[in-house]
Amino acid sequence: MTLRGRLTTAFLVVVLGPVLLGAIFVAVTVAAVNRDRSAERLDHATATVRTGIAATCRQLQAAADAVAVVPARDRSAVADQLIARGLATKIQMDAPAGGQDCAHPADGPVTAIAARSVTGDLTVTAGQTVDQDFLERLSAAAGARVALTGRDGGRVLTPEPGQPLPLTLTVPQNKPIFLYVVLLAVVLSVAVVAVLVARGLAHSTTRPLGELAWAAGRVADGDLNTRVPIPHPDELGRLAASFNRMTRELQAYVQALTASRDQLRGHLAILGETLSSTHDLHRILQVILRTALAATGARAGLVLLIDRPAGQLVAQCGIGLAGRWDVPDSELPQQRLPLGEGVLGGVAATGEPRRGQGELASAEPPCLSYVAVPICAPGIPEEPGDPAPFPETLGVLALYDRVGGDRFDDSDLSTLRTFAGQAGVAVHNVRLHEEAQRLSLTDPLTGLWNYRYLHESLRREVERASRFGRMLAVLVLDLDHFKDVNDTYGHAAGDAVLGEFARRIRVGLREVDVAFRQGGEEFVVLLPETDAYGGAIVAERLGAAVRDHPVSFDGLTVPISVSIGVAVYPEHGENSPQVLAAADRALYAAKNAGRDTYRLAEPADVTKSGVSPGDHGGDCDPAPAVPSGPRPPQHRRGR
Repeated sequence: MTLRGRLTTAFLVVVLGPVLLGAIFVAVTVAAVNRDRSAERLDHATATVRTGIAATCRQLQAAADAVAVVPARDRSAVADQLIARGLATKIQMDAPAGGQDCAHPADGPVTAIAARSVTGDLTVTAGQTVDQDFLERLSAAAGARVALTGRDGGRVLTPEPGQPLPLTLTVPQNKPIFLYVVLLAVVLSVAVVAVLVARGLAHSTTRPLGELAWAAGRVADGDLNTRVPIPHPDELGRLAASFNRMTRELQAYVQALTASRDQLRGHLAILGETLSSTHDLHRILQVILRTALAATGARAGLVLLIDRPAGQLVAQCGIGLAGRWDVPDSELPQQRLPLGEGVLGGVAATGEPRRGQGELASAEPPCLSYVAVPICAPGIPEEPGDPAPFPETLGVLALYDRVGGDRFDDSDLSTLRTFAGQAGVAVHNVRLHEEAQRLSLTDPLTGLWNYRYLHESLRREVERASRFGRMLAVLVLDLDHFKDVNDTYGHAAGDAVLGEFARRIRVGLREVDVAFRQGGEEFVVLLPETDAYGGAIVAERLGAAVRDHPVSFDGLTVPISVSIGVAVYPEHGENSPQVLAAADRALYAAKNAGRDTYRLAEPADVTKSGVSPGDHGGDCDPAPAVPSGPRPPQHRRGR
């Protein structure tokens, strides 16, 4: 529904509502008055009819008494005289006159009413016939139609002593048709007038709004020269004037925005580049620095991050720098500043931004004016509802020499704070990402690489060895009777044993060697460019390092030993699964040989690699040698 329709409907509801309610009230009131008047007439007619019938009964009783008291010879003459005078229709002696007894009414059809007088042995009955003439006389006296009971409608008079007749009284209804017609005509006339007035008011109200909507549509289509006429200085006129003023100001704003369209496009390109380099910290910092330079009009800029162990600021990326800082980005990390010294070191140490003019310390980039703000990590509470921790300073973002020679103002400082906040989030997210990757590939208890990283590393080392014609030794190590350590000393002691065992493995390896915890008390070591002899030497050295130095835990000394299986690529396997399976079978052979030793895989295992990686023997008593095929399921857990 349009606004004009809603206004018209509202006006009609306001106007016609009271009119309709008033007409209904008048009609209901007239009907109620008619009902009350009819009830009053019925009450009057009832009283009149009862009085008339009672009078007739008294008249009949007087006639019967008059005949009964005269001598027998005169009774017939007196009776005829009373009938002739109309005091009774029929008078009989010693026999009932028929009809309804006034004193004793009874049910059934009624044709007459009678009164009796008993004198001695004589009974005189005077009766009055109940015919249409009798009823018409009652109707004329009562002002209502009187009929014997049986007609529909009206008030019913039941027989009773002194009123023996069952009668029905009806009063004609007075229907004020003319009044209803007048009310309907008034309502229709008011409705027509209200519709015409409502349409006129709605049109006069919505026409300026329609013009304003048309003008707004033109402006939305890009025609900023559109203006709205102001017909009257009322509220709608003031609205139109405000719209015209807004359009003029919008036109000026559009012109200003059009003038800087190229700059906005450049910023959008920079933002797109930022989004495409999510985890490349160097690219993110470069994009943020370029955007900050474009937004503030600075000539040069520098981003430095804090190296906490060294207590220094390390340059990450720079643009437009002069002097010894004018080097490629690959050489910028060689430029370092001590924390707490100079402008940049002071910003990093205190976390307070600085801006000013003049030469900086000799170690810092030369400039005429500068502004530097700290790069802080976002404060994230450890638990929901906890206050955010104080943000950690990660580095410094600095800009130098604003174009035009003006010094940096508060708006530049606020803008640079925004970019520094983005840099802080970027650095924080990249570090979180790197830490998440490290945690997903390392074992939290021992710090070694985990099972997930083992297979990827083994596949990569096998491919490298195959490509360069080198050898690769694989050692599978398993702590002997580790279940007994847990059962005897507790799981805390078991964790301590695993941690110390991992540390001794790291100590006994070269930098190029890689150690993994495959699961439980089982470990794997990759020895690039190592043959079987070298693998056996490393196995012997690791076994001695474990055997000769029991683990101390909580005042207890826990003796441990290790069994080791050694396999070499390509001698014992054509691919990484086969080599690992051969080392696993060699480990099982070392277990069967009495533990605390190592065994070298058999060359024949190359063609019998039915054991999958990680399918190792159980921690059980020495058993017969197991063939190169798959081992039974009961030997799959820790030894």
